[in-house]
Amino acid sequence: MAHQEKPTTPPPPQQPAPEGGGVRARVPGGGGGSGYRNPPEATIPDAATLRDQWRFAVRQYSRWYSQAWGTAILAGAAFFALGWLVKGSNPLPSRAEPHDDAKAKKEG
Repeated sequence: MAHQEKPTTPPPPQQPAPEGGGVRARVPGGGGGSGYRNPPEATIPDAATLRDQWRFAVRQYSRWYSQAWGTAILAGAAFFALGWLVKGSNPLPSRAEPHDDAKAKKEG
């Protein structure tokens, strides 16, 4: 049996250290792009940029909040309708008509 050696490849070159000397969190798995989740900004943004970012964040939160409430209300209505179909009448006992048993006890 002849022993065949596989050609070895040199290790990949290491990336130079980031400027600024800050330690950055690496993305697990080394995904695409620069490999950093949220790199720090080189300079402090001006007030107008921060204001725009804040307004964008508030709009996003408001949108998600209203969508969550809308979804919850629709889910509640759907479960109520499903309960009505399964039971054949109002599934909420507090809204149900008094039973004949209770009337008979009071009258008797």
